[in-house]
Amino acid sequence: MAGSPYASALGRLEPEFPAFLGKEAFSGLLAAKDPGELAKLLETTPYSDDIVRARTTHPGGAMLEVAVNRTFVRRNRRAYDATPYAGRRAVAAYLGRWDLENVELILSSKAHGRPVGETEDHLVSSREIPAGLYAGVMTLDDFRGLLAQPTLEATVAALVPFGYGATVLPLLEAFERTHDIFPVLAALDRQYYHDVLEAARFFQGDEWVVRSLLAGEIDVRNALLLLKGKRSEVPATDLLSRWIPGGTVAAEAVGDLYAARGVPELADRLAERFPSAPEGTEEFRATGNLSGYELALQRERVVRELRRLRTYPLSLAVIFAYLLRNEIERADLRRLTFGKLYGLSAEQLAKLLIAPGA
Repeated sequence: MAGSPYASALGRLEPEFPAFLGKEAFSGLLAAKDPGELAKLLETTPYSDDIVRARTTHPGGAMLEVAVNRTFVRRNRRAYDATPYAGRRAVAAYLGRWDLENVELILSSKAHGRPVGETEDHLVSSREIPAGLYAGVMTLDDFRGLLAQPTLEATVAALVPFGYGATVLPLLEAFERTHDIFPVLAALDRQYYHDVLEAARFFQGDEWVVRSLLAGEIDVRNALLLLKGKRSEVPATDLLSRWIPGGTVAAEAVGDLYAARGVPELADRLAERFPSAPEGTEEFRATGNLSGYELALQRERVVRELRRLRTYPLSLAVIFAYLLRNEIERADLRRLTFGKLYGLSAEQLAKLLIAPGA
């Protein structure tokens, strides 16, 4: 593959991987006493400039959230810029998830009456640049325009020019009756995965690694849907209406899986596809919390996908390996930030991280 169009991408991104925080860095961050000390430690890392800038405008945990998001977006831009023409459509569609995250955050905030300022602090953006700007169609001003809408209904109407109208408008009447935002968010997620899988159709021959990455993510989301449904005794027919197509676990398998007598037995049945699933059972029996299952499934997926992506460096995989490392680091730093805000110990927090220094 000497003539691979990804040789340049590998050359540009390979030197960037050491900038991700390693296991030793996370050990030091876990030992931080509070968000302030966490920020000081991060000032010795690639997050330094964004922390210094964010400190002038945001206090405490919000400052860390803003700084981490800004570094995250800049790295996404670096990966997109390094992508050759053949892979741009798939990378652009994938990065659209961060525009979608902002849209869903705004819709949820409107549905629950959260303040505009509080919501804007959590938008995934880099200073004045939202995460999906290079791949999507929305600017930070567009998001602020959505936040300024007086009601959720007005927000949905304002989304129409950005391509979300066909998905959201048919659900608006049901929301007005039930005030349940979940069906709207689920429909947006299904549309996203449909679109990005379409964008990753075989063209160069290496798109299969991206489709595998997405299928694994969909499988985890569907497995968690099953576990949540079983805990809440939701009928299987209702679950199927929320199922995300595109994974390796077919919707037709739901009946057999869901016949399990309780969450622990369902986790055992899921172990055929997700060997780590039963790892969350001890915590569930003790607390009734599903977070142990979620962490086990996410960790298993991340380890598997990073190993696979690294096996094909001269392909689209190098771009997605970088993007996945970026996502994992952001997720773990956010968990650290909120854990320190709530006074969790280093030992407690270590159990909540997905793959620090992966």
